[in-house]
Amino acid sequence: MKKRLLTAVVGVSVAVGWLFTMYTPAYAIIMGAFAVMAEYEMLKVFGVKNVPFKALCLILSGGILIYTDYKDKLDLPFFAVVTGAILLSLVIMVLDFEQLKFEQVVCSLFSAFAVSSALSCVVLFRDVYKVYPDLYTKADGLFYILFAFFCAWFTDGFALFAGMALGKHKLAPKISPKKTVEGAVGGVIGGVGTCVALYYVFKLHFGLSSHITLPFVIITALCLAVLSIFGDLAASTIKRHHGVKDFGNLLPGHGGVMDRFDSSVFVFAALYGVITVAARFM
Repeated sequence: MKKRLLTAVVGVSVAVGWLFTMYTPAYAIIMGAFAVMAEYEMLKVFGVKNVPFKALCLILSGGILIYTDYKDKLDLPFFAVVTGAILLSLVIMVLDFEQLKFEQVVCSLFSAFAVSSALSCVVLFRDVYKVYPDLYTKADGLFYILFAFFCAWFTDGFALFAGMALGKHKLAPKISPKKTVEGAVGGVIGGVGTCVALYYVFKLHFGLSSHITLPFVIITALCLAVLSIFGDLAASTIKRHHGVKDFGNLLPGHGGVMDRFDSSVFVFAALYGVITVAARFM
């Protein structure tokens, strides 16, 4: 537990420092580095050994973040990137058919696109004031960035402590034996509570836009907190299917980078979807 808490403190410090790079190229590059590390861990879990294919997946993982940050300046349709990556992967599979299996190609490409695309939402949150200038401000963008992290990470944190203190009924014993119903409920309550606190801080001190209301925050946080738990269980399912306890060991007490961002993949993408849909009705 001490290692877990110490790692969390260091992680929060790094996250705060990262936020200061918000309007610099380093913002997407740093998150891209985390996406590359997460994909590297996934490739190890999938047992991929082909070096060219591994390089392709890692380049995709980091490149999607950079692409998202500079898409307005790049004359490169994303569909072309996806198609090219798939075709090149199949060519590599044919050339190394004895070692590189189709299942490995599919799983690796899926993780590269899904994880990186979800993490790239931090760039989309930041730039929401550009896409919807009549609705959102820069302060709103920062709020949504923190809101996403709060929904994912605080739900996980409160679920851990609530489960340790009150857990009796197993949530999904065949997938994750330690997770309990009580822990999940505590995680959802804690996640929603911290998001409400974040809302009042921004409302009182940062001039949060009036159409971002308390009911909107509560309902969205509730849905995302529940989704966060499913994201965690989805990652646990992948680990069980491949016989590993953690995706990596870079973060003491937490596992690997993917272990820390597993629920974020669900939450970030869902929150951006909520923002874009809500913008049409405001």
